[in-house]
Amino acid sequence: MAKSAVAKAKPEKAAKPPKAKMRAAEVISGACLCGGVEIETDAPVFWAWHDHSAGSRRAHGAAYATYVGCWKSKVRVARGEKLLSRFEDEARSQMRTFCSRCGTPVMFTRGGSPKWVNIPRALFAGRTGREAKYHVAIGELQDWAYLGAPVGPLKGYPGVMVEKARKAPRAKAGGLFEV
Repeated sequence: MAKSAVAKAKPEKAAKPPKAKMRAAEVISGACLCGGVEIETDAPVFWAWHDHSAGSRRAHGAAYATYVGCWKSKVRVARGEKLLSRFEDEARSQMRTFCSRCGTPVMFTRGGSPKWVNIPRALFAGRTGREAKYHVAIGELQDWAYLGAPVGPLKGYPGVMVEKARKAPRAKAGGLFEV
């Protein structure tokens, strides 16, 4: 049997639609204490953690700092660019950005992670899309840091809470001094 002069046409493949870019569920904004600096980023943020390192502890004046990590390309200064000041720690290859008017830490970057920016979680009044479940430099945790002990109201001081005293465990009957 002779081959047909007409080749069988292959069915055309459907054209693939272009890949859609990932878009944020929403834009969230945070502000410094005086409100002079406002920053925006996309939510959900990439991750969140507690930093117990001496550098963050001193920069924030607190037992630890809680940060949210974002792609630098997703962070925008919506207001107050001229109020931003920077402290560069060359020894650690880190830069801390803060509001020059009120002193609030606004951003923290590390030389080893040039595409990332870390923003103090406290700047955001609402949700960021990530819960801080990670701890960095936990070995530097201070013995005076609050660790979630039970608290109760301090009598005579409205709004002030005090850690409740822990009861010493009772000795079991038939203890050391019983014959």
